[in-house]
Amino acid sequence: MAALFLKTLILQTIKTENSCIRRCIGAYSVQKTQLPLAASAPRLSYLMHAKAFSTEDTQDERKTRKKNDTAFSNIGRKISERIIRVLDEKGSDLGNMHRAAVIRLMDERDLRLVKRNTSAEPPEYQLMTGTQIHEERLRLREREKAGPKAGPTLTKELTFSSNIGQHDLDTKSKQIQQWIEKKYKVQITVKKGKNAEEPENKVEEIFTQILQTMPGIATFSSSPQPVKGGKAVMCVLRPLSKKEAIAYRETQGTRKGDPLNKNGNDRESDVLHQ
Repeated sequence: MAALFLKTLILQTIKTENSCIRRCIGAYSVQKTQLPLAASAPRLSYLMHAKAFSTEDTQDERKTRKKNDTAFSNIGRKISERIIRVLDEKGSDLGNMHRAAVIRLMDERDLRLVKRNTSAEPPEYQLMTGTQIHEERLRLREREKAGPKAGPTLTKELTFSSNIGQHDLDTKSKQIQQWIEKKYKVQITVKKGKNAEEPENKVEEIFTQILQTMPGIATFSSSPQPVKGGKAVMCVLRPLSKKEAIAYRETQGTRKGDPLNKNGNDRESDVLHQ
């Protein structure tokens, strides 16, 4: 009986030792497999660090910097150049100055610093008050609005019959003048009336009458010519160029200054119909 109990105790002890050995080996194996994961973490951080200084980000920063350089604004104390040329708030040239001296002058006079010509050597800056900067921005904005917009010249079209009444013709002439003043070309098509007693040159007289309501403003871009098998006549009016407008004004001045000149009207007509 004692021998049986001893044998059972020995078997139990062996099983306990085997289970302990398995647990130790399993823990060691898990720890060993986790080491590469822990070691790979720094590699991820290196990848993220490299992305932060990639070429794409550098290009974006350059675009942003270029856009900021073209804007008219106060740059504060961020003067990237060591020596700059400075103009005061009245436009007087203060010469080349160290950026530390410029910042000190800004504090003493309560002024802002704006870029004027960064492509010069050394770069040119100007000291200005807040009011001056605001007024300069408004002036630049108005200049942009008043400046000519790039793009093709638009053409307006107008069609009516040669039987049109004088009142309606005057109304259409005013509409054409408004378009011309806005730098549009105007294509005018006049359909010939079915009245057999209508003069052959009535359509040409309508075009001439329209043009005479806009002296020094418009001229023919294309002369009147038959269209639609001769059933209508079409022409295109355009605004006078600056050179043509100047020539017209000079012609008008010469005609008014010479009362004996009988050919003044002919010269005026030449300018309008060139």
